[in-house]
Amino acid sequence: MLDAIFVTFQIILALIAAYQFSFSLFGLVRKKRKEHAAPEKSFAILVAAHNEEQVVGALMENLKQLDYPKELYDVFVICDNCTDKTADIVRAHGMNACERTNPNLRGKGYAIEWMLKELWAMPRQYDAIVMFDADNLAHTNFLSEMNNDLCTGARVIQGYIDTKNPEDSWITAAYGVSYWYINRLWQLSRHNLNMANFLGGTGMCFETNLLKEMGWGATSLVEDLEFTMRCTQRNVYPRFNYDAKVYDEKPLTFKASSRQRLRWMQGHFTVARRYFFPLLWQSIKHRSLIKFDMALYGLNVYIVLFTFLMTAAMWVDIAFFGGPNIENIYVQFPAWTGVIAVGLNISTFVIAMILEKVTFKKVYLYLLLFPVYLISWYPITFYAFFTQNNKQWSHTQHTRVVRLEEVQSKQG
Repeated sequence: MLDAIFVTFQIILALIAAYQFSFSLFGLVRKKRKEHAAPEKSFAILVAAHNEEQVVGALMENLKQLDYPKELYDVFVICDNCTDKTADIVRAHGMNACERTNPNLRGKGYAIEWMLKELWAMPRQYDAIVMFDADNLAHTNFLSEMNNDLCTGARVIQGYIDTKNPEDSWITAAYGVSYWYINRLWQLSRHNLNMANFLGGTGMCFETNLLKEMGWGATSLVEDLEFTMRCTQRNVYPRFNYDAKVYDEKPLTFKASSRQRLRWMQGHFTVARRYFFPLLWQSIKHRSLIKFDMALYGLNVYIVLFTFLMTAAMWVDIAFFGGPNIENIYVQFPAWTGVIAVGLNISTFVIAMILEKVTFKKVYLYLLLFPVYLISWYPITFYAFFTQNNKQWSHTQHTRVVRLEEVQSKQG
């Protein structure tokens, strides 16, 4: 019975790996740039902030420099349970500081839900809502790109999430490599195939009417993934805009990174439980590859967990029980096939960096430690499974003050 279970899961995981690798191939080539529309849509830019006095000023300066008519956008910073000078800095830059105090409902999802209700009650209404984090920097063309997509019928749009500090440490480099891979070989591949993309928590744009129809309703630890699932259920498929870049600050230390990724995995388990089976059923009922693909994305956290448990079981079997005593389908293949499979998997990250024209020399050196980052997802996910009912928001402190010009000069 145990052998049958192991073999079944190994076959399923192998098929999923082959499926994902096949999809990544469609991100190797970028389609031609789309036509540009004249500035037409108005935007409310929401910035979720909790004690972000160190970095929020740089973002306010950045948002003043967007290459888009100033009368067509306003900035609202949600100062959520702040005890520092975040609100004062925002007002000093001439932006709207919206202070919220609710110690019981903490976290970005609740802050956004509150802010949207405030927006709907204001005299001015906007065509779309854009969301950033306080540590972000946006490319000057960001709103122009969102306007282009909205004018062609998009209702939910995800920008290209880049890293503003990839050379700060080996862990920020690992984040950078991961996001270059995600943008090019996950998001762009699905965009090229006219499938649904997933939201990444920042650099997001939503049609106002859609938010009013659906409500926000995403208050889990991963509000972006939760809203993605809700959109897909309603046949609203988020679109990826490769040219709309937002630069995000990544944690400097392994400890801070582990805390952040633990929160992500805890929230991911919650979303997977809630949306996987309904989306899977819809995909079967409507014969929808798009919904199947999104359901599978929601299941990723369990894929990581089962991969870890099965690998650990086989190692324990060999180390303590004189194994292998557990059936393993991979021993039926020549050793070189495993080497090729692992090599192809690792090479995709390097290929993504080459395709994205990454020039950071330190990042290439830090690739030696990238496997440590990848392997660390296993124990983090394992611990998240047993603590997934923890709904406490874990704030990631941001201190890296970088200007857009500095980021772009380093990339150049």
